[in-house]
Amino acid sequence: MNWPHDLLSIVLATVFGALIGLEREFHGKAAGLRTNILICLGAAVFTIISRQMATGAEDSVTRIAAQIVTGVGFLGAGAIIQDRGGVHGLTTAATIWLVASIGMACGAHLYQLALITTLIAIIVLIGLAKLARPLERHEQRNNAKDIPQDSM
Repeated sequence: MNWPHDLLSIVLATVFGALIGLEREFHGKAAGLRTNILICLGAAVFTIISRQMATGAEDSVTRIAAQIVTGVGFLGAGAIIQDRGGVHGLTTAATIWLVASIGMACGAHLYQLALITTLIAIIVLIGLAKLARPLERHEQRNNAKDIPQDSM
């Protein structure tokens, strides 16, 4: 057991999950700060456990990692809502999936990968949200033009 690295893995998973969770919380998403921290932390802990349990049997590490991905996919699916207006929660589901991968990277001691992925995710969530707003307004204007005038 490598306590200093495993402790660092847990702390970094908490910090990285919190960074992404803060952005989600700020935008009022259901999977916010606590959810993203817990998903990232849980994935890190499962990865640490799988490394410890698989000592001498390397194929076991990948089997447990695959189960993390499956379990988190189930959580993400629960975040997706379909209604008459379309599908909602896809970004939240994708964020849940990504945060789990960051936790797995922390648990596997791949700290640079976890850091770079976290930074890119924050840039995508913040930067592309700003880009999406004008595109949504443009689409709404175009959709309004398609409504027949006699129905108004």
